[in-house]
Amino acid sequence: MHRHSLPMISPLVTSEVGRLRTVVLHRPGAELRRLTPRNNDELLFDGVPWVAKAQEEHDAFAAALTDRGVEVLHVDRLLAEVLEVPAAREQLVAAAVDDPRIGETLQRTCVEHLSGLASTDLAAALIGGVAHDELPGARGLAFELMGPGDFVVRPLPNLLFTRDSSVWVGDQVAVTSLAMPARHRESTITGAIYDHHPRFGGPQRLYDPSLEHLEGGDVLALAPGVLAVGVGERTTAGGAERLARRVFARGLAHTVLVVPIAQERATMHLDTIATMVDVDAMVMYPAVADTLAAWTVRSGEDPDTGDLRITGPEPFLTAAASAMGIDRLRIVDTGLDPVTAEREQWDDGNNTLCIGPRLAVAYERNTVTNKALEAAGIEVVAIAGDQLGSGRGGPRCMSCPVVRDAP
Repeated sequence: MHRHSLPMISPLVTSEVGRLRTVVLHRPGAELRRLTPRNNDELLFDGVPWVAKAQEEHDAFAAALTDRGVEVLHVDRLLAEVLEVPAAREQLVAAAVDDPRIGETLQRTCVEHLSGLASTDLAAALIGGVAHDELPGARGLAFELMGPGDFVVRPLPNLLFTRDSSVWVGDQVAVTSLAMPARHRESTITGAIYDHHPRFGGPQRLYDPSLEHLEGGDVLALAPGVLAVGVGERTTAGGAERLARRVFARGLAHTVLVVPIAQERATMHLDTIATMVDVDAMVMYPAVADTLAAWTVRSGEDPDTGDLRITGPEPFLTAAASAMGIDRLRIVDTGLDPVTAEREQWDDGNNTLCIGPRLAVAYERNTVTNKALEAAGIEVVAIAGDQLGSGRGGPRCMSCPVVRDAP
């Protein structure tokens, strides 16, 4: 494997707003060209994006970060490099064909094909998928019964949203358990990158895909030692409890706020309704600001039962301020009429990525929310997202911070 002259990364993330130093993105590619009106629902997109435009928008997003001193790492390049490691290659090929639809014969021929590819071509196939008519020498009953446009290896269009398949807590990585079948292989890829790429050096795993459902979009680092975990469409209460037990046992947090959210597409993750924009400030969807509740889970089990120490429910904003040790958590009150609020929430108006305190990347189309942020003293780096947003995700969804300064 090509050894980088770049130094090994020392991951550390203790907040949402500390100066961002290193981030993992995925530039969309051939996998988005696989989307059709027939399969986009199954692959979790609300439309068929114009791919060249989505790439242009993503390149501008990456440039906005690098121009401000952030090191941007790209999933496809990291993946191609780890596929030079035989153990990683074998693991990822096996995961790609671990699908009950395709049967033993087709699995075998697919493994033969994938194993013979150069690393960059294999990375492209693992992300972009392999269609029925792209597999030379394929045979078997499942192959005969497939249509020419069917996938032997399904594409991963949601890999664009690097936030979900892994989340760093302190210096440890939670490789998550994704709820939707269309996304299961994403965490296999991110896990292999962290395990095998020399720049990461095999960090300690905080969570694994075999555990209860937990997605990174539901995990907010409110302050050092304080996490909020949304429970809804994607993350289960069991996943929140498992993460809480692990961060407490490893001294990575002292408080976890568990926040139920509506089990709907529009509010699939906690970060679709609220994100941090300063050490004590959050932009939040107005419709939930007064009703969002939290259970507070604190480190230290009940000595008699071994149960976690849980209090609540109480209003989220009250619980968060208390856990963070501040008088109150400032909310950017967008003052929107209900229709505009709902439109901008659907368009990821609350899904911002902080490059540093009071400096946030946001989609340019959410003009009312962005004006409210600026009025509250938050500098907005506005990016285009007309095509990127068709998978329902904003700048925070599209980024996995690996290194942040202390806030």
